[in-house]
Parts: sequence; C-alpha cells; structure tokens
Amino acid sequence: MAAAFFNRLVDPKKARAISAGTEPAARVHPEVLAAMKEVGLDLSTAAPTRLTEDLARQASLLVTMGCGEKCPYIPGLKIVDWQLEDPKGKDVEHVKKIRDQVLKLVQDLILKF
Repeated sequence: MAAAFFNRLVDPKKARAISAGTEPAARVHPEVLAAMKEVGLDLSTAAPTRLTEDLARQASLLVTMGCGEKCPYIPGLKIVDWQLEDPKGKDVEHVKKIRDQVLKLVQDLILKF
C-alpha cells in the first residue's frame, strides 16, 4: 500500500518506491486489493518482493514496518519505522483504516523529504 501511494504522489523522475518485505507473501491479499481498488489503485499485478541486503543498498531511504533485526543493516542508510497493523486476514473495513493510516504516513514522509 505504501509503495503504491508513494508512486502515485511523487514525480517518478525524482523518486520511486519498491514494496518489499523480509517474509513476503506469495500475493497481495484480497482484502488489501479491495481496499486499494476503492481508492483507484489496482494492485492485482503487484508481486511481493523479498527485502535483501542488495536491494536495501540501492535505497536512499528504507521505510520498515516492524521487521526489527530481520531487516538488512546498511551503514549510513536512513531508516524510518512505521508501526502498522498487518492487514492480512482483517475485514475490509479494518483494512481501509490501515490503508488510510498508510496514506497519511506516506503524505507526511513526502513533506519531510
């Protein structure tokens, strides 16, 4: 959700977000697909990616969501951690609340950088 919002809001010539996780699912969960489709973002072709040290080295900022010690450590890489509830298995109304939190965090992040 965060990468989709970020990539919608930022000039692609200036920045791009990649969605990755330390333990990515095989697919985007249906409840997330539904919540994001409601705001005009189709994630049906999105493929979860594993967050590796090599991938993290390419970043200028790493936004984590509670991965702690599982996240790769890259000296000098700025890390921002967002404590968000995992939407997996939640009902769509609950996922919409999480989605709205993610959007607010992304908007705040863009304003800071």
